[in-house]
Amino acid sequence: MTQTQVDRSRTFSWSDPATNAALIGKTSGLSLLRSMIAGELPPPPVMELLGMTRLTAEEGRVTVEMPPREYHYNPLGTVHGGVLATLLDTAAGCAVHTTLPAGVGYTSVDLSVKYLRPVTVGSELLTCVGTVIQRGRRTALGEARLIDASERLVAHATSTCLLFDIPTS
Repeated sequence: MTQTQVDRSRTFSWSDPATNAALIGKTSGLSLLRSMIAGELPPPPVMELLGMTRLTAEEGRVTVEMPPREYHYNPLGTVHGGVLATLLDTAAGCAVHTTLPAGVGYTSVDLSVKYLRPVTVGSELLTCVGTVIQRGRRTALGEARLIDASERLVAHATSTCLLFDIPTS
């Protein structure tokens, strides 16, 4: 018996990431994210690549949504853990970013992820909420919780972020 292979394809476009990068340190993190949400600035390329959709932000809290797609799958037929880790890292890091004033940047030091159940297209819309647990002068600890459309927790993570000064001139 011969199987017919159905080819699938996907294309996407993105804006120059230097546009947003040039603003890092010149505006508060919350202001930068709100400008992206309002469409005044383009989303980062990774959001386009993975198909992340709605983003909301308030001080210390970010929500990102992403419908799972076949192109996220690993060989086991479930969403690859790296895709879920990226979603968790985005939410936790952006939550920290919302607390930063102009002149301060951040970078992830670590990300600890716990996967609780498999994710498939049948999981429907994934919602990831990132919050700040603690923010000091040089480090911040964020966490993220990822739920599926049935409001089941599918993964969670903590992230330590290093905070650093960015020259504003």
